[in-house]
Amino acid sequence: MNAPNTAPTSAPASRARLFAVFNRLALRGFGGVLPWAQRTLVEEERWFTSEQFVEMLTLAQVLPGPNIANVALMVGDRFFGLRGALAALGGLLAVPFAIVMTLALLYGSFGSHPLVVAALRGMSAVSAGLVIGMAGKLLPTQRRNLPGWLFVAAAFAMVGPLHWPLHWVMLGLGACSIAIARARGSRRP
Repeated sequence: MNAPNTAPTSAPASRARLFAVFNRLALRGFGGVLPWAQRTLVEEERWFTSEQFVEMLTLAQVLPGPNIANVALMVGDRFFGLRGALAALGGLLAVPFAIVMTLALLYGSFGSHPLVVAALRGMSAVSAGLVIGMAGKLLPTQRRNLPGWLFVAAAFAMVGPLHWPLHWVMLGLGACSIAIARARGSRRP
């Protein structure tokens, strides 16, 4: 396995390759695509460093829409512009869309069956584990980010014990984090 913190050494050879990688990524990631995105883009394809992936994911999380779709658009745009963005997003959505539509039809017929209910409970635990695993892999990139840790603590306190609405917490903390990042960026030479 490649070391995740080494500099990127490759780029997709074509939009078709970009489509194929994101299609494979989507098909691997039932229940949680983001952990697979980190593994695929950083460790396997080596298109990004861990730090670059965290920066991209951070931006994807504050933009409207699904995080992984935002990541796909940014990756595609970075390498091939608008056509690359469309190729990456198409790869992410094409086959999974057909699978989800088929599963939705099946769920309509069998969704209340006890085995289906039990299977879905098990898959939710796996999905949570994948997210925790990805967080553990990306944690070293944030060790020295004191403002980031303060925002984590504030968000946890506001949403958890205080039960503040998530959209207000994101709006308030998002605006503050942008202001701090901008101030920190303007001080760099």
